[in-house]
Amino acid sequence: MRGKVLSFNGSTGLISGDDGKRYTFSVSDLMGDTVYVPAGSTIDFEVAGDTAVSVYVIATAMGEKNKYIAALLAFFLGMWGVHKFYLGKNTAGIIMLLCGTIGWIFLCIPPLIIGMIAFIETIIYLVKTDQSFYEDYVQGNKSWF
Repeated sequence: MRGKVLSFNGSTGLISGDDGKRYTFSVSDLMGDTVYVPAGSTIDFEVAGDTAVSVYVIATAMGEKNKYIAALLAFFLGMWGVHKFYLGKNTAGIIMLLCGTIGWIFLCIPPLIIGMIAFIETIIYLVKTDQSFYEDYVQGNKSWF
């Protein structure tokens, strides 16, 4: 049967099946190398009572924000905080935008610092796994590093 993940906390979760019923599952029911399934992911599973077993991920909901696009934006437009706006971190984006534009009047120090932060964030975005990136920057509230 197919369904969508309603919630998953790292150890147990809840699935809404195509039959309209809800099924619980645990991390041990995930098949393959999967250890985390974000809410909204489409899955295929077998039913054993009220429990989903042999859960296979078909499509994850991680596609909302792409770490490679965020890294490219940070590398090329990071001084103006474009990658922060892309990730929905508007306060951090405004800080970077202000430092990158009017910060030049303060002996060029704020734009240089913001440029270094953007470069470091580019590297961090590229090194993180998709799951870790999703947990920290899309689902989580992490704005810096």
